[in-house]
Amino acid sequence: MMKFKLLILFVFVAPFVSAAPPAHAQQTSPIAEPSVTTAPASPARRRIEINPRPLLYRRCVDWYELQHRPSGTVLYPQMRCWWVRG
Repeated sequence: MMKFKLLILFVFVAPFVSAAPPAHAQQTSPIAEPSVTTAPASPARRRIEINPRPLLYRRCVDWYELQHRPSGTVLYPQMRCWWVRG
């Protein structure tokens, strides 16, 4: 049973391991590098805008309401909520 599991693991994992390119293939050749190095341009200053807004919170009102159903009258919870500036 252990050999069977090992065989299944090898069959499914081997294609992914062999598909990775070798480490030396990822490097660029010295011919492709530029001969003259230029100074990088100064990075643009980042601007952060902060727009403070009034805080909001939810205000809720809940109550029980009698509802008439075919099986009989039922006490059913109700709730209404809205946003309020704090």
